[in-house]
Amino acid sequence: MGLSHSVPSSSEMEGSPAARVLLISASGHHVMQEALARLHCATDTVATNADALSAIQANSYAVVITEPATSIEQDFPLVGEIRKMRPDTRVVVLAAMGTSEEILAALRQSVFLCECAPFKVDEIARYVVTALEEIDAPLDFEILSSNPDWITVRMNCHALNAARLIEFFKQFYMNIAARSREELISAFREILSNAFEHGAGNDPSKIVQISAVRTARTVVFHIIDPGKGFRFDEIPHSAISNTPDDPSRHIEIREESGMRPGGYGLLVVKGIVDELIYNEPGNEVLIIKYMPVLPATPA
Repeated sequence: MGLSHSVPSSSEMEGSPAARVLLISASGHHVMQEALARLHCATDTVATNADALSAIQANSYAVVITEPATSIEQDFPLVGEIRKMRPDTRVVVLAAMGTSEEILAALRQSVFLCECAPFKVDEIARYVVTALEEIDAPLDFEILSSNPDWITVRMNCHALNAARLIEFFKQFYMNIAARSREELISAFREILSNAFEHGAGNDPSKIVQISAVRTARTVVFHIIDPGKGFRFDEIPHSAISNTPDDPSRHIEIREESGMRPGGYGLLVVKGIVDELIYNEPGNEVLIIKYMPVLPATPA
């Protein structure tokens, strides 16, 4: 599920104080500031977290971006103070590195986005712009379980929530070998997209529930969507329904129905994960992937 936005004009951004971004940068110059400028974001810069709190007390900012030189843990007091002063301000935490425990703590503290180096600066800037565009959208996650081995989140079906949760799991599972992690996230993205599109009809008022369970040898995603479900014999437009003797039948069906090209998502997922299991109604799914674990880094 991709993140898309229309680039707002400079007058749209600069005309509203609440649409401004506060960037914390000890050097006074930051590549993030340049990326935001290219997207016409009105940005103020301060040197320290203490300066940031003073600025936030005096002005309303839609988004605050932390100093990458500070650790995730060091930024938590700042996040807490912002929550007290400006509960609606969204905080993007940047850090040189972070443990799974710190990433999970950021989720608990309702951080909008938490990213560790190396940073994809333009991608982070696009998240900030989307946060500005969706300034009134309710985007909080409801955390039902925050055990590192069993995380359960409920959230509304807003596309930005899906993108944020995918980013969270990218960061959280950094101790998984890169290729396996990329495959896992790719499969999760596809199934979550199906839950939003087909289960919830892309309706932001509807709720999905996602659990991520880590065992000694697997990662399991359990996704529950609000739809009525489906049966595989009811989705002939999907490649997963093709018979071996007619592997392109779904393409003809999609053309006849005026549907966009595609239909390979579930088939791709089935090729990536080790097990893909749906409940009988078809509105709950388990994604199971066996995981080689990277050796622990010496202290």
